[in-house]
Amino acid sequence: MNRTRTALLAALTLVAGASGTAFAALPADSAVAAIPCTVDYKVQNQWSTGFTAAVTVTNNGAAKSGWQVKWSYAGNQKVTSAWNARVTQSGAAVTAANEGYNGQLATGGSVSFGFQGSYSGTNAIPATFTLDGVTCNVDDGGSGGPGGPTDPPPNPSGKADNPYVGAKGYVNPEWSAKAAAEPGGSRISNQPTGVWLDRIAAINGVNGGMGLRDHLDEALKQKGSGELYIQLVIYNLPGRDCAALASNGELGPTEIDRYKKEYIDPIAAILADPKYAGLRIVTTIEIDSLPNLVTNVTPRATATPNCDVMKANGNYQKGVGYALNKLGDIANVYNYIDAGHHGWLGWDDNFGASADMFKTAATTEGATVADVHGFIVNTANYSALKEDHFKITDTVNGTSVRQSKWVDWNRYTDELSYAQAMRDKLVSIGFDSKIGMLIDTSRNGWGGAKRPTGPGATTSVDTYVDGGRYDRRIHLGNWCNQDGAGLGERPRANPEPGIDAYVWMKPPGESDGASKEIPNTEGKGFDRMCDPTYTGNPRNNNNRTGALPDAPISGHWFSAQFQQLMQNAYPPLP
Repeated sequence: MNRTRTALLAALTLVAGASGTAFAALPADSAVAAIPCTVDYKVQNQWSTGFTAAVTVTNNGAAKSGWQVKWSYAGNQKVTSAWNARVTQSGAAVTAANEGYNGQLATGGSVSFGFQGSYSGTNAIPATFTLDGVTCNVDDGGSGGPGGPTDPPPNPSGKADNPYVGAKGYVNPEWSAKAAAEPGGSRISNQPTGVWLDRIAAINGVNGGMGLRDHLDEALKQKGSGELYIQLVIYNLPGRDCAALASNGELGPTEIDRYKKEYIDPIAAILADPKYAGLRIVTTIEIDSLPNLVTNVTPRATATPNCDVMKANGNYQKGVGYALNKLGDIANVYNYIDAGHHGWLGWDDNFGASADMFKTAATTEGATVADVHGFIVNTANYSALKEDHFKITDTVNGTSVRQSKWVDWNRYTDELSYAQAMRDKLVSIGFDSKIGMLIDTSRNGWGGAKRPTGPGATTSVDTYVDGGRYDRRIHLGNWCNQDGAGLGERPRANPEPGIDAYVWMKPPGESDGASKEIPNTEGKGFDRMCDPTYTGNPRNNNNRTGALPDAPISGHWFSAQFQQLMQNAYPPLP
């Protein structure tokens, strides 16, 4: 997988080229002994005044319980923030030291960290790096040529580190036409959105609509001579969405073989067609599935019989693993696993257990972590991207924000902090250090007249949080057609450290579920969480749902919601 940067091999290639010795003639053991450490310094994103960089350090000497990496800039670069390391700077000299959790660096082991910086003029890569005072990327005696950052060989798969960088997004003409037909909808009808393959019939097209090949052929037309990404939502697990009736699927709990043979295999066959090799195909893998096996099973108060069945038969893990394996074998497919959202998995007893569940699924049915390019959070949900008016560490009159009714002991207040923390957790348990996160911002803007402009009153911790929070839902557990929501950040690449992109994976204007029972042939049930008169259940602490009335079944066009999303967009629409 292309996110795996083999710093040692890159360094050996550099040494071999400088010394005139063929790489194949260097015995692996002697090469490791000759090069005490390697540093891969890569500028990931750069703009007129700033940049982000990723650094991977490989230690070939004695094991370490703490480490420091140092370099100096030739220009006026300044490190402004960092993650997975404590970075300080004095003049041109930079020191990156381990955090408390990543100080152990075994012989042959690697550690990665990243940072954001500013610059003007040129942004040259530093010439020399040291690990605990030892110069890296050269042999012990310096005969390997001048020191310098490694330049990893091109990834044989041809994949981009971030499929969103340098590429335009596929605009689904079916969604675009519906959006443009709405008053004011032309302002956003050119935005890229996800194509949802939510049943077997969707592969070939439903009711005369576009099928998968139709979308891919259209993507080739839109691509032209540049790069283009197209986003697909893989969403048809057996016993799908066991805790939410509105999005139940067509396959029964035991129909794992149908899922493999009639759903995943045909999709994989189409995506592997050489005709589409020039597209960057992003897949969101089975939203709202794996977290249910952590939070909505016995003995939790939120348990449902359906989720207990799916945990017992293992078909969620098998289905996700099979999809990752089959799709991950295709060179231009980028798999992102759904990782819930902060209002679902941010609590201590959910966070780590969910990460472990993702690892289990990613190593099932022949899949490996190399089949995972990243994760996506907040898919089709409403959690605010970033809460500016309160922090998880704030206190009011001696009471922690975590004790407020809204936060309710969660560790996170918004999706950005959750996504970055979940990324770190996933890397710590064995996922590639270069995985990236996606955040669905299609409906989490929470703008309009009710958007707070400052913190709430400090009368109590609840007035402080409720008065300042952007997310105006009644409860974090409310997820269906939320009243007052708005379009969020527009899709864009590399918006924050560790985040591959903000995306609109859920097409704005498509309903989450019907507000009353509507018979249909799509296997979608009536969920009371979509009923504005319902007074709730343990998953939303028995609050009202905050859902809009008169909604159609999930996936169908909901004009009233679309108009509200535009009205409450943040950033506002022109």
